[in-house]
Amino acid sequence: MCLAIPAEVIELLPDQMARVSLGGVGKVISVALVEGVAVGDYVVVHVGFALTRIDPEEARQTLALLAEMGQLAEAAR
Repeated sequence: MCLAIPAEVIELLPDQMARVSLGGVGKVISVALVEGVAVGDYVVVHVGFALTRIDPEEARQTLALLAEMGQLAEAAR
């Protein structure tokens, strides 16, 4: 299953790369496909690439929903 998830940009790196936080987990991704990305922006990440910028509130709601789904899956075990 392919899943694109929101992430917060926490550091811009050389060569159009950035460090992001995916629900508290750090990851380095490419931001080459999205112009003007800044620290604090939320982007949608798929297979290591930022695809677009996303509204911060929408990102937080999506991350909360994903966390809730994880808790439900954990409870179902």
